[in-house]
Amino acid sequence: MVKRKSILKSILFYLAIFALVIFVVYPFIWMLSVSFRYDSDAFDPGVIPKRPTINAYMELLGLKESIRDELSNEEKQLLDLVKDLPEEQQKPILDKIYSQRKKESFPFLRFFLNSLLIAGLSSLISVIISIFGAYAFSRIKFPGRGTIQKSVLLVYLFGGTILAVPLYQIFVKIGMTGNGYKGLVSLFVIYLVQTLPVSLYMLGNYFRTIPETIEEAAIIDGSSRIGIITKIIIPLSLPAIITVFIYAFMIGWNEYLFASIFIRPYPQFYTLPIGLNEIFYSDHAIWTKMMAASVMTSIPVIILFMTMEKYLVGGLTAGGVKE
Repeated sequence: MVKRKSILKSILFYLAIFALVIFVVYPFIWMLSVSFRYDSDAFDPGVIPKRPTINAYMELLGLKESIRDELSNEEKQLLDLVKDLPEEQQKPILDKIYSQRKKESFPFLRFFLNSLLIAGLSSLISVIISIFGAYAFSRIKFPGRGTIQKSVLLVYLFGGTILAVPLYQIFVKIGMTGNGYKGLVSLFVIYLVQTLPVSLYMLGNYFRTIPETIEEAAIIDGSSRIGIITKIIIPLSLPAIITVFIYAFMIGWNEYLFASIFIRPYPQFYTLPIGLNEIFYSDHAIWTKMMAASVMTSIPVIILFMTMEKYLVGGLTAGGVKE
């Protein structure tokens, strides 16, 4: 009887896990499926496309022009107004309308590179600063060390919506608004401030697990503090450092609120979250292209996790226990 109950529990457990996996994975499968369809087939039933195509990806990458199938309401109204004009007056107006039906491909690559630049650079600088800051917290004794280390996490007590207006006013007063380049620099500073506290905390806890005797031996051999950090601390802390980098990169890659405030007036400096939002209100607002853009947006994150997985697994519990 006990064995039968345990088998039943195991079956129910695995069925629940299977249902949960399907519930989580299905939206991604549907997104991938729609991205390989024609516009007219976007809502066809079934997961496997009946007529697979890569048109949406080619348009996003600029390899194929994006063409509107219908005239806009403004263009239709203009056609109604000019239909009674003489033919020689209609021709230049009609030529202008129909020549504009072929639009420039949605600048996905530009938005992609902007996000990659700001997210990659801010996460890299955050990790570099955190390594030195966390080492100071974990190894150098100075008055107020514990208080300072704990207080850096206070920034997470305030949500982004609360900080948005004060931060914008600060950047306006110091002259860090007014063009797209200044907006990107402002975003860089904000992402740095958002990621530094937890990066310092995670790396500080991990550095404490490294025996100080290793450093003492290096000091006896004549090594400097910089040498200890670069030749001992960083190699031994690689799992935690990779974890912190992925965390910081994800914040910059997915952040929308501050990007919508600082770079909204400058389309050529849009990051992916802003660009993907704009696609819903443009001539390119079609489901296949939106799903293709979503798939391509997730690719860097997937690649990052796959390449760093062995370090990430070791770093997830890094600093969790102080021995």
